[in-house]
Amino acid sequence: MTSDSSNILVVDDTPDNLRLLSVMLSEQGYKVRKALNGKTALNTIYQVPPDLILLDINMPSMNGYEVCQKLKEDEKTKEIPVIFISALDDVLDKVKAFDVGGVDYINKPFQAEEVIARIENQLTIQRQKKQLQQEIKEREKTEQTLRIYLHAVSHDLRNPVLGFSMILKNFLKQKQESIEIPSKVLEQMSKSCDRQLNLINSLVESQQFEMGSINLNLNPLNLGKLGQQLATEWQPMLKEKKATLVLDIPEDLPMVTGDSDRLWRVLENLMANALKHNDPGVQLTLKADIIRQEKKELTPQKIRCSLEDNGVGIDPKQAATLFERYQRGEGANKTLGLGLGLYLCRKIIEAHGGEIGVVTEPDQGAKFWFTLPILKG
Repeated sequence: MTSDSSNILVVDDTPDNLRLLSVMLSEQGYKVRKALNGKTALNTIYQVPPDLILLDINMPSMNGYEVCQKLKEDEKTKEIPVIFISALDDVLDKVKAFDVGGVDYINKPFQAEEVIARIENQLTIQRQKKQLQQEIKEREKTEQTLRIYLHAVSHDLRNPVLGFSMILKNFLKQKQESIEIPSKVLEQMSKSCDRQLNLINSLVESQQFEMGSINLNLNPLNLGKLGQQLATEWQPMLKEKKATLVLDIPEDLPMVTGDSDRLWRVLENLMANALKHNDPGVQLTLKADIIRQEKKELTPQKIRCSLEDNGVGIDPKQAATLFERYQRGEGANKTLGLGLGLYLCRKIIEAHGGEIGVVTEPDQGAKFWFTLPILKG
């Protein structure tokens, strides 16, 4: 008996054949469905596509060849393997079976061992094909990620270092024992070093998250106080951008379980993105509320926190990939960054047992949200 639980559809207009094949395949562990004619078979297949079809040829109204042709013309069903099973023994009948898309042909009367062997052979081929397709998709995704990564590194890390090197070489051309460097130049160089270090740290941290080697320092956390601290520290940046931040966090909001440093980074990242990608004068609203359970008697388990703006919004297609690694928003080519900020936000929130997402439309602002578990006890 096979451990396979593949779904097989048997199509034959003879009830005895259907019964025999159904019992035989069920005993092998397969899930078996039956159809007495072509039309019923097609309706069954379109509702729930099987993994394989055993198809008789000589049937009234619609023969097996016609059923197979219709299946192969449909994108949703063309990859389902069809094994013809028929009393027709002429070579031309077999050739036609393969011409219309069949993958194998079994003659009646059939032997159980042969039927099982041919079915298992085709199912193995299908499994290998699916595995290969998945590997190809993963490889293409990896190659795409690598291309984006190399482009980002070459632009965002290499170019500033080249500029840094040029400044130093220009000073060294003076060939003096002591060289004066203006404090403004030193300040710019220091900021550049900080930016490069932040990018490198982001790369290292993203890899640590992928390896599952990040430990959270979980403690009871008051989101209201965290929001107040954020508003205070970001006041200079908000003033520079002529932006306003409204806090909408109830005083009686339950505490959450969280790593304050990492959640601070999430909020800072969302704030920085909102100011960077919107015009001056944008209004931001930081909210937090309890996620109510559908059943009122159940105790709430999570809190939803969101940062909403009334800015330019984001295209939904772009928004769908914002939290992936090396994904950067429109206009990001004008700024320094590897597209790791929102990816790290997602990893931090997921490490807390929460979820993160965005609700947005072009010209209708954006609402970034995430959930956190309520402190128990």
